[in-house]
Amino acid sequence: MPFLAKSFHRRHPAFFSLCLLTLATLSALAIPAKAQSSSSSSSSEAAPDATVSKEPVPTKAPPRIAQPEAGGSAITLETSEPLFYLAVALNTCGYDADLANSSPVRLKIRDEINAEVAASEKARTSRDALCAYVREHTLNDASLNLAQYISLALYLSPPPSLTPTVDETDLPPDSTQVVNILPLLRTFADDIHLHAIWVEHRPEYEELTKLVHDPLTKTVLNTNIYLRLPVSSYDGRRFLVLLEPMLAPSTTNARIYANDYIVATSPAGDPLGAVHMDDIRHIYLHYEIEPLVYSRATAMERLQPLLKGVQDAPLEYVYKTEIVPLITECLIKAVEAHTMDVGLTKPVRPAGIRERIDLEHYDAEVSAYARQAEANRRKAVDLSMRQGWVLTEYFYNKIGEMEKENVSLKDDMGEMVYGMDVDRERHHAQQIAFLPAGSRDVLRRAPQQLTGLQLAEEKIFKGDLAGASDIANKTLADPNGDHAQAHYVLARVNLMQRQPGAAIDDFQDVLDSSKDPRTLAWSHIYLGRLYDIKDDRKKALAEYQAALTVRDAQPDTRAAAEKGLKEPFTAPKVAHEEPADKDDEPLDPSGKAEKDAYRPPPPH
Repeated sequence: MPFLAKSFHRRHPAFFSLCLLTLATLSALAIPAKAQSSSSSSSSEAAPDATVSKEPVPTKAPPRIAQPEAGGSAITLETSEPLFYLAVALNTCGYDADLANSSPVRLKIRDEINAEVAASEKARTSRDALCAYVREHTLNDASLNLAQYISLALYLSPPPSLTPTVDETDLPPDSTQVVNILPLLRTFADDIHLHAIWVEHRPEYEELTKLVHDPLTKTVLNTNIYLRLPVSSYDGRRFLVLLEPMLAPSTTNARIYANDYIVATSPAGDPLGAVHMDDIRHIYLHYEIEPLVYSRATAMERLQPLLKGVQDAPLEYVYKTEIVPLITECLIKAVEAHTMDVGLTKPVRPAGIRERIDLEHYDAEVSAYARQAEANRRKAVDLSMRQGWVLTEYFYNKIGEMEKENVSLKDDMGEMVYGMDVDRERHHAQQIAFLPAGSRDVLRRAPQQLTGLQLAEEKIFKGDLAGASDIANKTLADPNGDHAQAHYVLARVNLMQRQPGAAIDDFQDVLDSSKDPRTLAWSHIYLGRLYDIKDDRKKALAEYQAALTVRDAQPDTRAAAEKGLKEPFTAPKVAHEEPADKDDEPLDPSGKAEKDAYRPPPPH
């Protein structure tokens, strides 16, 4: 072994050092198991049952859940009293999902609450009012119904105040549907002495966090070792697991708030403390991989043609219109295929092999295992491809090469992206017979029928500019329509129709009326690019800087704005054609430049 280590060190000194760092981290890694009363983070991607759906980031960053100390762990395992309060409210009002498989503490707390309600007329009155509200705000989709309350819990101050930590306009949209439950919840909590119940059962909560701590630590370390990435201390990004036994253990609820990746999960009763670690690991892979992909967001334009190959796939809207999320998810699927449980027992080398025939028999068993394991992994890759994740096979093959070369994902990411034969992969995607339904995925948003301005966004992507304009104009004619978003649609249509003067007017209308940070940021970026084309660098710089001050907090927005500050934007101009008006100077006769250069991810 010493010889092998020295040889390996000579051939791969960087990775050898990384291995030593990771092993040293094994004993030092802190995944604190805390019981916290505080809630929330930046803005939101709030999603249902094993789901994440992104929402705009507020212009003012709200207090974060259990604000970590500088130099502390970036990975934490915690509990939250506001989440406990809302979970209790749901349990009191008929939320019985997966009760038989829940941790015993869930049944104990339910019994204690029932006893308090039975002993007090006042408690019964407040319970009835609370449950009437819950019934009136019940959604048909059970997972979405739960998600709206979890989203709200993450934005609440500790009891007894239980008030939102941000303005209501900055709350995730799903949480605003139930924010008025808070006065009823505070009254009910007082009447049944809910804080005392929380304190009484804190030791059981802490015991459950201890049971989850070691499996979570192992998952994090194994993932980082496989990707050959170090486990770093807190640097502004954080992966947070919230444990709440009052929720159904069959549900994993995840969301991303700016730089915080948050998973709300519930431990099972048998085996005690078991959680869906695969779902947690999926979000952790997003935590590690997304920054690597987004760091190359500006180089993704050449990959845009790949989106044409997934228009008929059973994917959600964002994956059909944004290349970076599609690439990220496909890469994660590939990593998961490489590291999946293949359902086979790996041969164990017998002790004391002496006969050559015994060694040959063992080698044959190992070879047979490897072939079957690879076949099982390839089946998983094929399934992902047919579900719409059309780059899974490409990344699976690339990761296989990465393993053989002993390089890290960070070091190999550039080659994976820049070395891709886009035409080949697009053609491959178009040959896939997609399944009628997609996969259950931790980041799968709730299926929805596109209507209104969302439909207009899709029409822009598909090139139906007249259809998109028609929808936007109808929205402007409606006094209650979203006029800011309608102007945003019209502005981009005008760009693609080579009418920059009209586009500038519409973008200005957006800036005057929109409150959505992502829409505002990209309107500034568009204006910056237009001013660059008009050789007004001073105005362009002001717009790019304004895009950064909006604090959209999405990596692609920052990358586009910072690129604009570093160098002027350029686009092809029409040859041999005089514009009718210098303010409406055509930029490209085909419109391709506008479609490529002015197509950011649509706001979520």
